[in-house]
Amino acid sequence: MNYKKTFICLSIFLGFLISNAQNSENSLFEKKEFIRNNDTLKYRILYPINFSKEKQYPVVLFLHGSGERGSDNYSQLTHGSSLFLANDNRKQFPAIVVFPQCPENDYWANTEVDRTTQPISLKFANGGESTKSLGLTMSLMDNLLNDSYVIKEQVYVMGLSMGGMGTFEILSRKPLMFAAAVPICGGGNPETAVNYAKNTALWVFHGAKDDVVNPLLSLEMVAAILNAGGKPSFTLYDIDNHNSWDSAFSEPQLLPWLFSKIKNKNE
Repeated sequence: MNYKKTFICLSIFLGFLISNAQNSENSLFEKKEFIRNNDTLKYRILYPINFSKEKQYPVVLFLHGSGERGSDNYSQLTHGSSLFLANDNRKQFPAIVVFPQCPENDYWANTEVDRTTQPISLKFANGGESTKSLGLTMSLMDNLLNDSYVIKEQVYVMGLSMGGMGTFEILSRKPLMFAAAVPICGGGNPETAVNYAKNTALWVFHGAKDDVVNPLLSLEMVAAILNAGGKPSFTLYDIDNHNSWDSAFSEPQLLPWLFSKIKNKNE
């Protein structure tokens, strides 16, 4: 018997089964499109188990990283979706979860990106127009929050890498919308922190070995939030590189912390 060939075949078969299982789970995120004027934002939305318009639910907005940009309305689920699809989490924290997708030629944050350096160089704007994708996302959220089944005091935003930058930026542009935010391996313009520091609970994550997005960017944002009167939580993983989101998603208190935050009732 050719054991090597058998092992390879089994590996391929198991990979196929795992891929199918992941695709099946991700199908719980319904495909949607939000249209404003002539612009379209593709997004996925997960509703709670036994969703009813007669009940009310928190909302979580999740902003993906630059590697998941595109137009397939699927790649944005690569990181983070499994956290909200876990059966125990769905039962314990029933919520509406929104994953918009940024096109390949756009960005969540209004920033100049230079990828010729390591870590990459980023120059964040303070104010001005938002990117088209973030503008559409903000309009989508405004529209969603008009629904009677949304708890407006429990609206949250999370994001990783480019999405972590988008998290800081959407907070600065919508400072009264979110009860809590989780920016992971991101960064922003420290001057904007004053807009939301006292209004929104934050738990910031980064990897100390991150050679893609400098961890000092998160440190600068945390310092700015503190200087503006906020009280952010901050976790710096000493052995993590850019994928610190894996460690963040494994934090047992992440979702309990997030869903415990209620707008205008935080200490």
